[in-house]
Amino acid sequence: MCGIFAYLNYRVPRTRKEIFETLVKGLQRLEYRGYDSAGIAVDGPQKEAKDDNNNMCLIKKKGKVKALDEELYKKDFLDLDEVFETHFGIAHTRWATHGEPSPVNSHPHRSDKNNEFVVIHNGIITNYKELRKYLSSKGYEFESETDTEVIPKLIKYLYDNRESEHVSFATLVERVIQQLEGAFALVFKSTRFPGEAVAARRGSPLLIGVRSEFELSTEQIPIQYNSGHHSDGVQVRNRQNRKESAMALHSVGDGKAVEYYFASDASAIIEHTNKVIYMEDDDIAALREGKLSLHRVSRVAGEEPVRAIQTLQMELQQIMKGNFQAFMQKEIFEQPESVFNTMRGRICFDANTVILGGLKDHLKEIKRCRRLIIIGCGTSFHAGVATRQILEELTELPVMVELASDFLDRNTPVFRDDVCFFISQSGETADTLMALRYCKDNGALTVGVTNTVGSSICRETVCGVHINAGPEIGVASTKAYTSQFVSLVMFALMMSEDRLSLQKRRLEIIDGLKVLPELLKQVLALDEKIRSIADELYQQRSLLVMGRGFNYATCLEGALKIKEITYMHSEGILAGELKHGPLALVDKQMPVIMLIMRDACYTKCHNALQQVTARQGRPIIICCQNDPEITSNAYKTIELPQTVDCLQGILSVVPLQLLSFHLAVLRGFDVDCPRNLAKSVTVE
Repeated sequence: MCGIFAYLNYRVPRTRKEIFETLVKGLQRLEYRGYDSAGIAVDGPQKEAKDDNNNMCLIKKKGKVKALDEELYKKDFLDLDEVFETHFGIAHTRWATHGEPSPVNSHPHRSDKNNEFVVIHNGIITNYKELRKYLSSKGYEFESETDTEVIPKLIKYLYDNRESEHVSFATLVERVIQQLEGAFALVFKSTRFPGEAVAARRGSPLLIGVRSEFELSTEQIPIQYNSGHHSDGVQVRNRQNRKESAMALHSVGDGKAVEYYFASDASAIIEHTNKVIYMEDDDIAALREGKLSLHRVSRVAGEEPVRAIQTLQMELQQIMKGNFQAFMQKEIFEQPESVFNTMRGRICFDANTVILGGLKDHLKEIKRCRRLIIIGCGTSFHAGVATRQILEELTELPVMVELASDFLDRNTPVFRDDVCFFISQSGETADTLMALRYCKDNGALTVGVTNTVGSSICRETVCGVHINAGPEIGVASTKAYTSQFVSLVMFALMMSEDRLSLQKRRLEIIDGLKVLPELLKQVLALDEKIRSIADELYQQRSLLVMGRGFNYATCLEGALKIKEITYMHSEGILAGELKHGPLALVDKQMPVIMLIMRDACYTKCHNALQQVTARQGRPIIICCQNDPEITSNAYKTIELPQTVDCLQGILSVVPLQLLSFHLAVLRGFDVDCPRNLAKSVTVE
């Protein structure tokens, strides 16, 4: 996920070097979020500028923030000792979504070669193609491949076509965001409005830190609403009769020396100030002459909110992880959001259609294939196992799921009419890359399913799906697994859209996906109960996890999570194979977790439960809510909301992720950095 940081000093003298240091330090605090390039915009001439009025310098660099920091001091045309009484600088770390990592695709993005307006952006603009087409028709030239670049071009267009010379910066920004669809946090800087800053958010976090000599602890900022909400589509029409939006001026600043910090995460602000304002959706914040004013684009009936200046109580390291003990825990709890982001813009729940943009041009070729081969390692392999059954059902094609290392060892036959999916969170997994090259050499169509734009698998596959889970910091994958799961289900739905006999099944699954984020929140609410179960298990040496059908992959993935971070021996067992060996392990000392859901395997799993209890086993059962037949035979139960059978594994894996986390904590291990393991496995 991208990182936003911006700094405005009003009547607080700062040298350009000090401003650089503040901006770079802010970006470094956001490095944990993941990124591939970084950039800064500050006051100062461009080296190539022919116009003395040009007073903004953009410096952008692919790679780490350290590389950007080194680049700043190479700019000999910038006077590092120049002092600014008032200055506004913006900085950004980009995680590529539209366009490969490169300086030109990095933020800040500009309106024109004179840098009249620049912007930094977190999120995604879903209607950028329409906006880009319209602005291109008006003569605006684009230089990047990003969705973000339409934003500074659009504000430039609105400024060039304004009805009055006295239009405010905040009004221009308001008119821009009314044209945008998607999610965003935005911070704007302009040579037309020197020393001013405007920020807006919708669906992506943004907060403002305030540092001043005067007391801020009891301050509240009233929100002024704009009475009308305008949405004119792509063509921004003349608004001669429209009044300027009333801005609610506030005493923060009030002519006194003050410093402001904008950031996408409090970790970048806490070292400067603990006084922050959290912006809400549709808030617009404007800074002019040191004064902060807020207003809102639209009003909810009966709502009269204020934005309080809050005091951060947490240490820096805790702030980086929010309220969580570890990044893995944070990522487990982000799954309602990450699953929603995976589906966003791809499923139209009103029309019951699914479009994966990266695959639609190759759909006819995929439908003509004779089999699908899904290749991955570890958790990514389990995502393939979890979706194999629904893929076979909806595509009516044979589906092979292969471990990449074993796939290569066997010299598996691959043909030109095969379609091979390569699943990898990082997109750099060495075994999966080797398998990809093997399949390419054999003429198969290659499809990437990754969480990292610009990765090797992205570049080397013909087409693919970006799962949009957001960066994972914890080595043990959690939210990437559920997003991979959802991505493959969406592929199956897209493949079956024209099959009349499958429409009832498709609609059932689409309805299940619609409520999935909310159901995940209900599962996460069981955290305390799961922790109490971990209290009983953490001293054990082994653990069995068993199930069958759609939930077999959950057993494999749950057992893997326990192995990875607790170092306990754990084994995922197919319940149908219980009598073929694993039953010998069952006694009253062996912890057994069973997954028994109301699906086609319910009766068979119930039979396996009877076999376990007959051997004095004390099973902990993950089951659906209100199932007395199961709960009466269980030592303990974890009851989950019921959903469509092929999606149940997304819900049932979460208790096992939480259990592994709590077991690792109780055993005293580093949850995010388990021994001997790395986030991206780049060697065979």
